[in-house]
Amino acid sequence: MAITVNLYYTGKNGSAKKFAEEMVESGTVEMIRSEEGNLRYEYFFPMDDPETVLLIDSWENQEMIDIHHKSPMMETIALLRDKYDLHMKAERFIMEDSLPEKDRNFIRK
Repeated sequence: MAITVNLYYTGKNGSAKKFAEEMVESGTVEMIRSEEGNLRYEYFFPMDDPETVLLIDSWENQEMIDIHHKSPMMETIALLRDKYDLHMKAERFIMEDSLPEKDRNFIRK
């Protein structure tokens, strides 16, 4: 069962956005996306909070997350979080296989 973690990185003076940019430019994001079990690794910028970046990070299962957490990329991420003095909030979701019929009625395709 897929697991998605929403990570909110918050800093000051644009540091969260600089963090995300460096993650992309350094190739770290692409390395994470190519890891076995990674389903999604994308940054978004909330319209009402210029000091926060949202990372949507999805994995096939907990085992794949555990392997990722032991990878060299985690040291890079930790160093960049410290460099940009970021604080984090996390939300974790277990993905269902499908939307209930009553919810599918609200999805426009």
